[in-house]
Amino acid sequence: MSSPHKFSHVVLQTNRVTELRDFYVTLLDAQVQFEVGPMCLLTYDDEHHRVALVNLQPYAERSEDAAGMHHMAYTYDSLGTLLANYRRLKERDVLPAMCLNHGPTVSLYYRDPDGNQVELQVDVFDSAEEANAFMRSPIYQNDPIGLPFDPDEMHGRLLDGVPAATLMARVR
Repeated sequence: MSSPHKFSHVVLQTNRVTELRDFYVTLLDAQVQFEVGPMCLLTYDDEHHRVALVNLQPYAERSEDAAGMHHMAYTYDSLGTLLANYRRLKERDVLPAMCLNHGPTVSLYYRDPDGNQVELQVDVFDSAEEANAFMRSPIYQNDPIGLPFDPDEMHGRLLDGVPAATLMARVR
């Protein structure tokens, strides 16, 4: 069996194409690649589209107790980049619903206008092997969700010269 080469895109059914378009353009610093009627395609890199929004019929509103996708996640290249994006979003009144240090990642969770969760994260470890070892550790085994953190405080400490590795280390 052959694994895919890469993850391409996510498609969201919505009654709010315009609102979701504006949200994801802001959240991901994305560009509209295509938009006609009930469809909008967005990208933030060299892929032709990463997020697709479709409104093909009136959809039932999302219910928190319904089965389905829990969240989608996007990884940033450094803690500094993640927190700079947090500040950019905060200036536009886009605030995370939750901020967690999971151990393998430091993550900010946002909700789009339909209630879908979007995780913006940075990897804590330099390799998958290190992350996997942490995930087998008692710290993670006893609490895979992790610890809440204040992104303003973390950003301030990073700007004060505290190393990113120190800020991202989860010790309990």
